Amino acid sequence: MTKVVYKVVQHDGGWAYRLGDVYSETFASHADALQAARIVAAEQQVGGDAEEISWQDAAGIWHVEYSDGGDRPEAEVEDTEPQANQAP
Repeated sequence: MTKVVYKVVQHDGGWAYRLGDVYSETFASHADALQAARIVAAEQQVGGDAEEISWQDAAGIWHVEYSDGGDRPEAEVEDTEPQANQAP
């Protein structure tokens, strides 16, 4: 099973969650970014309907794959700044 990890990080003067090199929108607070990351991680694991997926690779070749709708990745949230949750 594939696993994806959303990381909550400081970004662009606020907070965001990141998957690989891709950042979410910027949130004003750490708590807001953490909550959004948890929502996205939960939604990532929800199965869907079976369907065919077509996509084009970097070489311009088209591929068609079948997804049974239940092959969702395991998703988790990693809080890189847990001290931001502590009250002063």
